[in-house]
Amino acid sequence: MNVSTSTLSLTVADVDASRDFLTTHLGYQVAMAADGFASLTREDTAVDIVLLRRGTEVLPPEQRDQQAAGLILAFTVGDLAAEEARLRAEGAPITMPLREEPWGERLFQLTDPNGIVIQLVEWVTPSADPR
Repeated sequence: MNVSTSTLSLTVADVDASRDFLTTHLGYQVAMAADGFASLTREDTAVDIVLLRRGTEVLPPEQRDQQAAGLILAFTVGDLAAEEARLRAEGAPITMPLREEPWGERLFQLTDPNGIVIQLVEWVTPSADPR
């Protein structure tokens, strides 16, 4: 199998709110959009995102009323501290402040208007032996 593109499809209550959040704060661009639908992409290798409005009939009946929950959308980035500073300056809702885990993961989280948790991560040399 050769995977050429990865896309994450999220069912949300307000497509426009998530679309605006992702384009404003995370550099996504709208590839296609219609009522209750948006396809977002980036110029780099980040995962594409499709947003579908909850209840839309394009979804199978058992999926129509579900909403994205319990999901953390994680992106590995360079210069995590600069990204956090930029997002704070833009007024993005940082819901977990920058921290470093003993195994070398530095991260912080923000949450979009539909409750989608986005985690930005940078890997560093661990500061302590996790044993």
